[in-house]
Amino acid sequence: MPARRPRSRRARWLLAWKAAAVAALLLFTLFPTYWMISSAFDGRATGGAQSLFPAEPTLENFSYVLSEAGFGTFLRNSAIVAVSTVVLSGILALFAAVAVARFRFRFRTGILMLILIIQMVPLEALVIPLFIQVRDLQLLNSFLGLIIVYVAFSLPFAIWMLRGFVAAVPVELEEAAYIDGASWGRMFWSVLLPLVAPGLVATSVFAFIIAWNEFIFALTFMDSPSTYTVAVGLQQFFGENSNEWGYVMAGSTLITLPVMIFFILVQRRLSGGLVSGAVKG
Repeated sequence: MPARRPRSRRARWLLAWKAAAVAALLLFTLFPTYWMISSAFDGRATGGAQSLFPAEPTLENFSYVLSEAGFGTFLRNSAIVAVSTVVLSGILALFAAVAVARFRFRFRTGILMLILIIQMVPLEALVIPLFIQVRDLQLLNSFLGLIIVYVAFSLPFAIWMLRGFVAAVPVELEEAAYIDGASWGRMFWSVLLPLVAPGLVATSVFAFIIAWNEFIFALTFMDSPSTYTVAVGLQQFFGENSNEWGYVMAGSTLITLPVMIFFILVQRRLSGGLVSGAVKG
């Protein structure tokens, strides 16, 4: 086996520059997260005296945020809204994707184009019309009104993405299930659903992030602290003349943890879903 030729000086310098660029990019990307966590554990951060490393490590910021500031209630409210949004948007989007991918009906192309157009409308332009509709339905200051709005915003992307997964499933598999005596429900549960599950996971992550992080509609529709979500509850630490940064960073850390946990749990299926959607869609 021939000996491996040593790298030239130019190749070594190029490799060093690449490593330095990657390290700089990672530092630029991860430093805000580090600063948030460091300030959350720093006892002096509440007074605005943040430092690169926690000068006075403490859990007092988290204790105050969870006990006295009512952040536990906000986390519970956001969990209810986010999980309900994920479940409802996933079910509705899956059935809608099956309809547009498997059946031929009038205005089918127009409906698909309408789904794309809806995604182009900025959310800010819909705040007042949706507020009026939710108010007329007497759903203000209720989780149901907020969930309906979040589901409506999650559906266009979810339907469009799941449509590619459903269309990629060969029709012959469904026909074989019918020949074997399976009903439509049995075919859907045993054949179609396992094959489109990666796409369903990817759309669920998108719906979860929308419902968990959204601020404008939650602030507009909710007027009681008992129904605030985490995004709205976090604003109580921002004052007119000063901000309580230690509490802000502790609350932000608590907001970030559920998203990270959810992403870690579905990471493998999410990666497969995005790749499959890009290839097959």
